[in-house]
Amino acid sequence: MSKRPTLAIIAHDGRKADLVAWATFNRGRLGEFDLVATATTGALLRDKVGLAVRSVLSGPLGGDAQIAAMVVERRIRAVFFFVDPLSAHPHDPDIRTVLRVCNVHNVPIATNVAAADLMLSSPLLQTVPEPVRSGASSAAVAGGE
Repeated sequence: MSKRPTLAIIAHDGRKADLVAWATFNRGRLGEFDLVATATTGALLRDKVGLAVRSVLSGPLGGDAQIAAMVVERRIRAVFFFVDPLSAHPHDPDIRTVLRVCNVHNVPIATNVAAADLMLSSPLLQTVPEPVRSGASSAAVAGGE
C-alpha cells in the first residue's frame, strides 16, 4: 500500500470537459498522489490525461457513496467534485452525502475549477491532518468563538 495521500475525483457529465482540461494542466501535481475516481471520470483521467487512477462504480450506481465511505474511513485526503449545478441529478442524496461527510470529517472538498486550483496548489495537501476533536471548531480552539 502506498504512503502517498489519496485524492478522490468526481465530475458530473456537464463538467467532464472542465475536469479533463484541469487535470491535463495539473498532471504533474496529480501524479504525486494516489487517485480514486468514479467510473467514467476515472476512465477519462486514464485515457485522456494519462494518470493512474483506481475506479469505483459510476456515481449514479453508488460510486459517490463508495467515495463518501472512504472519506469516513479517513482513506481520502481531499475530494475534487466538479459539480454541475445547472442539472438535476437523480442520485442527489449520494452527492449530498459526499459533501456532508467531507464537512463532518474535516476533509477539504473543491466543487469547481477555481477551488480545485487553490486546493491542489497548497503544500498542506501533502500533510496528514490532525484529527478534529468532536464539537470543537478551530476558531473556538483558537479563542475566536
